[in-house]
Amino acid sequence: MSNEQADVLVLIGTRKGGFILSSDINRKKWEIKGPVFKGWNVMHMAFDPRDQRLHAAVVHDVYGPSTHYSDDFGESWTQGKKAPIFSRPSKSSRPLGTPEEAKSPEEAKEQIEKVLKVWHIRPAGMDKPGFLYAGVEPAALFISTDRGETWQLNTSLYDHPHRADWFPGAGGLCLHTIIPDPVNPERIYVAVSTGGCYRTDDGGKTWNPYNKNVRADFLPDKFPEYGQCVHKMVIHPDRPETIFQQNHCGVYRSDNQGKDWIDIGDQKLPSRFGFPIAVHPHDPETIYIVLEESDQYRLSVDGSFAVWRSQDSGDSWQRITEGLPGKAHLVVLREAMATDQFEEAGIYIGTSTGQVFASNDSGDSWEKIVDYLPRILSVETATLT
Repeated sequence: MSNEQADVLVLIGTRKGGFILSSDINRKKWEIKGPVFKGWNVMHMAFDPRDQRLHAAVVHDVYGPSTHYSDDFGESWTQGKKAPIFSRPSKSSRPLGTPEEAKSPEEAKEQIEKVLKVWHIRPAGMDKPGFLYAGVEPAALFISTDRGETWQLNTSLYDHPHRADWFPGAGGLCLHTIIPDPVNPERIYVAVSTGGCYRTDDGGKTWNPYNKNVRADFLPDKFPEYGQCVHKMVIHPDRPETIFQQNHCGVYRSDNQGKDWIDIGDQKLPSRFGFPIAVHPHDPETIYIVLEESDQYRLSVDGSFAVWRSQDSGDSWQRITEGLPGKAHLVVLREAMATDQFEEAGIYIGTSTGQVFASNDSGDSWEKIVDYLPRILSVETATLT
């Protein structure tokens, strides 16, 4: 089966290249191709349904970060003409990603930061043809208006006075989540680890923090205005006022576009720590997470790998293990869970030890569809029917 003939693609970014799984609508038999970008960190691959183009965010230990695109479903790739780069110092009081050679804070202020990684690429809505968004490390937002050929810095967020106070999590200081509002084209949500959730209502001209009631147990003020460590956020297009997030300090839901958040994991889940979160493509109340025992240990809860599913927006949770390996210490990173768009949804998770588990019945049961890949950094899908 060629990628063009498939009904669904699963796009897997790993520490040593990208892999593309393909299947028909039944999603019972999978073919794998790759690696593409052999030996590179493939941070994220994304499918743009507006023009059927695939995008890849990659970084090489020597050559640095770049973005690429494919118009033949991953058979060949073209590097964009201009990668995301910083061209001037930040106007915030202390630029992030300060070069090691800086001799003093005063000298560092005059130096231009380096983009270390492109973490995430996200297509804009149908009302903004050609527009794409990219989140990078150190945390900043870039915009492409030409389908990924060139990228321009969103200066408003880059110069935000809060930015000088953001600090790296264990995975670096990254802007990893970008959510264009499915109804309001001027509204965009982003999430920074560690900085929190920010929202613009004017197309990126201004940004404000939206973190009320979200914990930051690692800070002196446990409920600060900003500084939370969001691990991942998701939204459903049929209920754009509701946002879910998996956080360093719990799982949360907002029912009013991020204005305040409700803790939907406290006393209901065995851990407050985990990374990925996904929402069912046709049921805005069904969400999926994978948990880890704690920030300190970062292993499967009780040494048993499981997926937790809520079918009532987080009011209750079900621990699902059917088809999963049971006693196993597996880790799933923030970008490594995704869904396809079928009515009986496919859910896909990739582990840091190279397994991909899939469910083709909305999470009721699972099977391992790939093994022995390099460390999996991200999982995305492309539904082609």
